[in-house]
Amino acid sequence: MDGPQDDDPMTTPDPQANPDTALEQEIRAGRTYSMAEAIGRAGGDFLKGESTLPRLVRAQTLVNGFISQHLADVSGALHRVLHRWVQADTARLSRHSDQPLHALVDLLDHILSHPPVLYDLVWQVDMCWGELSGEPPHFQQPGQPPHPDDEYTHESVRQRLVSLREIAHQTLHPPAPEIPETETEAPHRHPLLRWLHRLVSRRQ
Repeated sequence: MDGPQDDDPMTTPDPQANPDTALEQEIRAGRTYSMAEAIGRAGGDFLKGESTLPRLVRAQTLVNGFISQHLADVSGALHRVLHRWVQADTARLSRHSDQPLHALVDLLDHILSHPPVLYDLVWQVDMCWGELSGEPPHFQQPGQPPHPDDEYTHESVRQRLVSLREIAHQTLHPPAPEIPETETEAPHRHPLLRWLHRLVSRRQ
């Protein structure tokens, strides 16, 4: 009689194994994962910069998450198109893989400083809006007024991108905290000195 058989390492996850190896074993065992869950499994090292996820994937995920959180977009068409642009702009993301928000600011600067690029973005957003709503999109032509029902005009999209860029810039470069001035550093702020200053000013 044969003795007990060892579990197949390809189908039974080893809890002591490397997290990425364990994840791979669970996938082979038949469990499916979304991208968000796979990233969550690697989240312990994500902020430390030690995740084995490709740096490009981490950069794309961070930037697109930032866009979803900070870009106002009720219908979601602008989110979708801008996410696609980020996914496709691998060269820019690779240059800024250590600080992915720099890639977002760089991309937004490029769009905002080149009107034809902005118009192309808005055209793609209009197309996406039509697919999501099931209605004919409203295409604004350069130099022409938009349709009254157009949710994504050249100017409205430009303003949203400007706001997003400002938030990203402030996130990268937060203002220094204000340090209260001492009486030595700002003697003119002392109440008695302000009173003397006003008194001398009246006599002059």
